[in-house]
Amino acid sequence: MARQFVHLHVHTEYSLLDGAIRCGELAARAVEYGMPAVAMTDHGAMYG
Repeated sequence: MARQFVHLHVHTEYSLLDGAIRCGELAARAVEYGMPAVAMTDHGAMYG
């Protein structure tokens, strides 16, 4: 049985100076790697 892995601490482009990946790209990578979920833990100014 394959073990599943979920990132619980991911910053996207909406965490200024701390994240680099765009939300759509993050979702695409999660699907590509077979991840059942990803926790986006942006901080600071959340806009967009």
